[in-house]
Amino acid sequence: MKNSEFVPLYAARHTYSSNAKKNAGNLLRIWSLSLFVIAGGLMLSSAAFAKAAPASFADLAAKLLPAVVNISTSQVVKREGATQQQRPQLPPGSPFEEFFKEFFDRQQQRNTPNRRATSLGSGFIIDPKGLVVTNNHVIEGADDISVVLQDDTRLKAEVVGRDAKTDLAILRVKSEKNLPYVKFGNSDKARVGDWVVAIGNPFGLGGTVTAGIISARARNINAGPYDDFIQSDASINKGNSGGPMFNMAGEVIGINTAIYSPSGGSVGIGFAIPTNLAKPIIAQLTKYGRARRGWLGVRIQTVTDELAESLGLDKARGALVTDVTKGGPAESSKVQVGDVILSFDGKPIVEMRNLPRIVAETEVGKNVKVDVWRKGKKVTLDAKLGEFPEDKKPVLAKASGKKQDDGKAVTVLGLTMAPVTDELRRRFKLGKKVTGVVITKVANDSPASEKHIRVGSIIRKIGPEQKRVNSPDQVKSKVESARKAKLKSLLFLIERGGDSRFVALRLTKAKS
Repeated sequence: MKNSEFVPLYAARHTYSSNAKKNAGNLLRIWSLSLFVIAGGLMLSSAAFAKAAPASFADLAAKLLPAVVNISTSQVVKREGATQQQRPQLPPGSPFEEFFKEFFDRQQQRNTPNRRATSLGSGFIIDPKGLVVTNNHVIEGADDISVVLQDDTRLKAEVVGRDAKTDLAILRVKSEKNLPYVKFGNSDKARVGDWVVAIGNPFGLGGTVTAGIISARARNINAGPYDDFIQSDASINKGNSGGPMFNMAGEVIGINTAIYSPSGGSVGIGFAIPTNLAKPIIAQLTKYGRARRGWLGVRIQTVTDELAESLGLDKARGALVTDVTKGGPAESSKVQVGDVILSFDGKPIVEMRNLPRIVAETEVGKNVKVDVWRKGKKVTLDAKLGEFPEDKKPVLAKASGKKQDDGKAVTVLGLTMAPVTDELRRRFKLGKKVTGVVITKVANDSPASEKHIRVGSIIRKIGPEQKRVNSPDQVKSKVESARKAKLKSLLFLIERGGDSRFVALRLTKAKS
């Protein structure tokens, strides 16, 4: 209710106090009217927050259907190792001879080395000149792509650009006339409980409209590094991939991409790429033919409560750096292993998985501020983003040049450790340049076992200051010093197969 609607009530109070007897009869009528206004205002206010379901989606569907297309693809699939089957030896003149000849001829045709496979998906037109958005998995590997309009017009399509990490692709078709198209909306404004409409080509049926609500936001289904899906209960099935999800204004707020389905059909759990994530990628694919993401050059892991305590953080937040790529932007900006990235370009990193998306969406070459937590205090660094190298291979941290001890195996915190030797290199398939302390045994029911530390892993660094260790005795000494300092846990940087992660191991026995 607006403030102006309270004015008659205040005026009524003033009139009654100045001449109570004379206006007593009018007061009841004024209060009754005021209560009526208040009640009506509350009803209007409630309606603003709880919109009724639309009586029909027919007008919206009629407007949007012409811009939604079916996508048909085909490709030649080579069959490896197709072999001829021998016919059974039959007596001359056997009545089965002609039967087996016909049977094996048909079988041989089926076993031809190559066959043509077809698949169906959905898409939508975003430009009257013929730009079409769909999923990358709809057209991946296709030799021939066709776009089928609502009036059954079939247009040959060419790939403008595609991106596997976000599962997006842009196609171009040529038409003698301008094509109907739809516009993007702001997916960030979409709320859980809002009505949405999905249009697509489920099971090749074409032009199918379904409706539902937004069930959840920011879903991570482990489909890729930039997961941030909108979940909806609108029916989405095989063939809906690449189709649009609309809000009630007829704007695209999502691109239907995946479903959760034990049976293969819709069970009311579908996922769409939000348009605010998709739009910059679509623009890059259209302009460059590929995605151009920002790149910092770090490997990161989640900050748990135990890690936060070991690092002196007030709570679990940010992204913990486990490796810095040699020659990358992070190394140039002095980011160190063990830093916790708290914010990037002014955007807070609440969870580890926020960082890859924020970095990827930042313009290549931009100078940004990076706030990190280092050795108990906040440090601000300047970084200039590079472009994400699509063929980047994991880069191992530099090996220490210090000579390693040849001491005997040492056991501490449930870890049995030894210096890296040629025999251990062979046993655990360690690279020639790998140095440090190798874990040869993990005791059951130990702090190390609880953290799933595996035999053959390498201990790189220890402690909040992250000092490199080169011998089992150094590890033991660090643990003893931490116990004397009455620390509850100690931070280890563990590497296995080129992947590094931080682990906080308890120094005291857990309470039962």
